[in-house]
Amino acid sequence: MTAIAQAAYGIYVPRIGRPPLPMLADYADLAENGLAQVLDIDGAVAGFLVLIHEPDALLLDNIAVSPDFQKRGLGRLLLSFADEAARTAGYSTVRLYTNAAMTENIALYGRCGYVETHRATEDGRHRVYMQKPV
Repeated sequence: MTAIAQAAYGIYVPRIGRPPLPMLADYADLAENGLAQVLDIDGAVAGFLVLIHEPDALLLDNIAVSPDFQKRGLGRLLLSFADEAARTAGYSTVRLYTNAAMTENIALYGRCGYVETHRATEDGRHRVYMQKPV
């Protein structure tokens, strides 16, 4: 997962001016605590997501697809998995946030039914907050 995050998010370093937070995450800890789910294709980890249960929504904390597997609809597949995980857990909403410089991701989330709720700057990071009813 670390290698996928480095490859998938590395393209944003020049735009943001520093590594995005997903490049700094401790994926071994996330997996050990049952927060990370991987997408396996023929024995290869093609992508992953990190889901965090919050009091009133499921937080899609991180999602990444290996560049080797991009442009195959796997990001949408992972987003659908998050929707189903939320419904199964009894949530009516999935939330996420992303860096404002990740315009491609913001557009994808919008096409998948997410609506921007607000923007904020936290710790020097310009974030776009979105949510989707499930």
